[in-house]
Amino acid sequence: MRSSLEKLLKKNIPLLADGATGTSFMSMGLEPGFPPDLWNVSHPEKPSSLHRSFAEAGSDIILTNTFGANRPRLKLHNAESETYAINKAGAKIAGRVAENSKREIVVGGSVGPTGELFEPMGELTMKDCIGYFEEQIQGLKDGGADLAWIETMSSTEEIEAAARAAINVGIPYVFTASFDTAGRTMMGIKPSKIHEATAHLTISPLAYGANCGVGASDMVLSILEMTSEILGAVIIGKANCGIPVVKGKETIYSGTPELMAEYTSLAINAGAKIIGGCCGTAPEHISYMRNAIDTHVASIRPSMEQVIEKLGSLASPPAKEGAKGLRGKRNRGSR
Repeated sequence: MRSSLEKLLKKNIPLLADGATGTSFMSMGLEPGFPPDLWNVSHPEKPSSLHRSFAEAGSDIILTNTFGANRPRLKLHNAESETYAINKAGAKIAGRVAENSKREIVVGGSVGPTGELFEPMGELTMKDCIGYFEEQIQGLKDGGADLAWIETMSSTEEIEAAARAAINVGIPYVFTASFDTAGRTMMGIKPSKIHEATAHLTISPLAYGANCGVGASDMVLSILEMTSEILGAVIIGKANCGIPVVKGKETIYSGTPELMAEYTSLAINAGAKIIGGCCGTAPEHISYMRNAIDTHVASIRPSMEQVIEKLGSLASPPAKEGAKGLRGKRNRGSR
């Protein structure tokens, strides 16, 4: 059955988001380089099957298959004229799964980065970027998405543009960044400062946090940094399923279902309110994470040492010189 994020958050219990889309589709026959967003129109049964698998595994939130469905990215595949239709179709597919589920499920309209750089490093302007996201988010809203789920961002400008677009379209939003570069985003944003991207806007996000990036240990450290900065914030943590290892033409993620369950418990203790998986996270992992939430016993915030002991070393530790905060302290003390 359908629900809203606001309603589920009022229950004051951790919520479980879904897992990987792109890497899951590869096991369903997606060819490398082919945009999975197009399957919303050409093979709707495939995203429907994946959504259903995550819902049955226990997800409270499922994200539409529209991560790359913005005009600049679809233009790379000569599909930019289908931007609105692809997003509307994606939201309808996820919505039908939610409606037929016995669980209360929220449909988040996935909004990923454009892949373009803002001026002066590139040619992208704030006005154009807002326009691209408005087109995408309008399709998601018209297809029935409950909110815009802005994810895997690296710059404050693009977060702001996507948030402004959601506000203009008239739909709630959340956002997450990818802290994949020595504890920061590719554009240098620290977890403790990510909330500043939308602090000046007229409507605040329902939640914010981190996704993708690197491994589970790094994700918990990002959560600790974000929850240390703003007490009471609704923080999202969608970690990759361990560390990716390239074997031939395949990318294998090292995380086991047991590791993702351990990650879930640590993320909750660190202060995350919404936990999920990103690349490599299959329905089996989500099932273990569901059990971890349902059987969780509250404990104290974990230390960095405890996180590393249970989940393994940081995959992308910060630079030693000038590092600050939780990551910097751990880095200086361990080298």
